[in-house]
Amino acid sequence: MRSPRRCSRNACPRQAVATLTYVYNESTAVVGPLAAFAEPHTYDLCEQHARSLTAPRGWDVVRHEGEFEPPPPTTDDLVALAEAVREAARPVAPRPPQDDQDPRHPQTHPQNPPTGRRGHLRVIPPNH
Repeated sequence: MRSPRRCSRNACPRQAVATLTYVYNESTAVVGPLAAFAEPHTYDLCEQHARSLTAPRGWDVVRHEGEFEPPPPTTDDLVALAEAVREAARPVAPRPPQDDQDPRHPQTHPQNPPTGRRGHLRVIPPNH
């Protein structure tokens, strides 16, 4: 399931339902439905902040007129989460120490990194 994105406004704990984008060459602020992915130069806003946003003097605000609703979870997100849980639950077989590896500190060897990565999810070992 997709982790809900939060409003970008300081100290706002509400879930984001809209995305704010500035079009600088047209002096326009665009508030539309929540984008599928968080982009570096956009801002996620809750409904209250999306409806009350004002732009600098001389700028226009183009605002989505419909309802702002959080996106539903996608099956891809659910499948990725299920696979990550299965992978994290698998027991890890201990490796025999190699000549250049200190058996007291197996996580320090380059072939045994402290975290794993699969797709867009990270698995963090339980000892961290």
